Amino acid sequence: MSERSPKRLVTLISGTGSNLQAILNALDAGRIRARMAGVVSSRPDAPGLDKARAAGVATVIAENDGALDAALDELAPDVIALAGFMRVLGADLVHRFAGCIFNVHPALLPKYRGLDTHRRAIENGDAMHGCSVHFVTEALDAGPVVMQARVAVCADDTPETLAARVLSREHAIYPLVLSWYCDGRLQMHEGRCVLDGKTLEAPVLLEDEA
Repeated sequence: MSERSPKRLVTLISGTGSNLQAILNALDAGRIRARMAGVVSSRPDAPGLDKARAAGVATVIAENDGALDAALDELAPDVIALAGFMRVLGADLVHRFAGCIFNVHPALLPKYRGLDTHRRAIENGDAMHGCSVHFVTEALDAGPVVMQARVAVCADDTPETLAARVLSREHAIYPLVLSWYCDGRLQMHEGRCVLDGKTLEAPVLLEDEA
């Protein structure tokens, strides 16, 4: 039997592209069985576009749903990674790529869906905060969670200092989850995560930082 061909990965961005860079680094190192077919940005001035171009990856600007649909038609992805994409995907697109779209969210879902997650964690006095990689479904930040990583909230943390530590953990778990999917180990079935043939009763947890 021939080896499975690499999947076509498309990453959607709106900002600096730090998670995009983490994914590109993992691809270069052979840790994800995929090739970056394209990077789509909702903003023409997103700094992450420079990272994509430096890696020789095709870039597309899609500032509305119609342009995004057209870009994905052209790029024909097997898997889509949302990496700081600051626009809610339309229901038709989510249904079209059901089970093939991932997002990384800066909170321990189901806590703190939406924005301002770090400020909310600090204001609520949380001892632990973190990030989650989940399948994208029609409901915002509500798809089944594959993996999480935690960081301790320090007494002197600001939203900015906490965000920086959480971001470093995003860079660790997002490429790993994408590698599982591209290796055929991970799928979404009946609204739940299935890894290596077993339904996850809870998200996989990356070991806490010392």
